[in-house]
Amino acid sequence: MRIATVTTPHGTAAAVQADAGWRALPAPDLSALLADGDAWEPGDLLADAVPTLPLPRPGKVICCGLNYGDHIAEMGRDLPTHPTLFAKHADTLLADGQDIRLPAGLQIDWEAELAVVVGRELRHADEDQARAAIAGYTVANDISVRDWQRRTPQWFQGKAWDATTPLGPVVVTPDEVDPEAGLEVICRVNGVEHQRGSTKTLVFSSAALLAYVSTFTVLRPGDIVLTGTPGGVGMGMEPPVYLADGDVVETEIPGIGALTNTVRLA
Repeated sequence: MRIATVTTPHGTAAAVQADAGWRALPAPDLSALLADGDAWEPGDLLADAVPTLPLPRPGKVICCGLNYGDHIAEMGRDLPTHPTLFAKHADTLLADGQDIRLPAGLQIDWEAELAVVVGRELRHADEDQARAAIAGYTVANDISVRDWQRRTPQWFQGKAWDATTPLGPVVVTPDEVDPEAGLEVICRVNGVEHQRGSTKTLVFSSAALLAYVSTFTVLRPGDIVLTGTPGGVGMGMEPPVYLADGDVVETEIPGIGALTNTVRLA
């Protein structure tokens, strides 16, 4: 099942994809739908519905760095024994098609990622409980400001610039996709492929990450966990390559969808 927040001539709505288009779900967006927790049935067909940012109000956006072996190697790090975590705010998220706007002169990098959407409250969960609580999966790109990221040992200030994390365009439920069996995570810049990795090579799986996070902070419906990026980031190149004004970043996970966002520097 593919669910989304869609825009219509009358505003936004949570919706489920049907053969004929998008059918309404009883909430203005997926954040509200998941928070409500009730069972729902598809409603009327929505005219002129277009997917937008699927989860506009997550309570938590938690990210895992250094979770693919090839990316760990290109960053010159050792294989971690525990997840390397950092947080974002909801303000960092933007929809498919929206521009990534940042000041000129920054070292801006791409990081294609699988994102996990929490469907039920998790606290002190084991991996089986965490896996059962996954509402679905979506596509993300953890666009990073590397010079700010490197200012201190803490990454937050390079990862949390407003409206720099494309997310969407839809959420696909676990009955349709299985990251542990392997999903390709792809990033292209101006049509040139730089990243292609498989989620079956993750050091920490989606369920393992949710279980680990739930030991120290509760996860609630609509929260988002980014699972890390494969090798091929710009900072790992010789010499490093960073995004420039007008660059088009495409982030794709076959079976889920693709995002296209243009960099605008001023």
